[in-house]
Amino acid sequence: MRKALDSAWPEPRKPLPPRPSALDPYKAVIDGIRRADLDAPRKQRHTVTRIFHRLIEEHGADVSYSMVRRYVADRKPQIAVEAGKAPVEPQTHPPGMEAEVDFGDVAVRLAGELVSW
Repeated sequence: MRKALDSAWPEPRKPLPPRPSALDPYKAVIDGIRRADLDAPRKQRHTVTRIFHRLIEEHGADVSYSMVRRYVADRKPQIAVEAGKAPVEPQTHPPGMEAEVDFGDVAVRLAGELVSW
């Protein structure tokens, strides 16, 4: 009660501990599949659907497709960085700091007369 009277603003809530998900036991399996796919030809890589079906068929997982899809989407860039196949930080270009210019002559008909710049 004293805290409520002393301050008009409530204290921030304490963060909750992360809840375990049904996907936790299979995260290492998914990461292994994604790492193996880094060296596979593009057309032979696993899709999220194929990963989902492999989890059900080979491991008897009781997980939803959307849960697998979200995890794969989150981990895909991280696994590429860990394997050295992607830059650590995304490339950024602050406005006005870099420019690319192509030079050349332009011929324009201005007021009936051919003018070149």
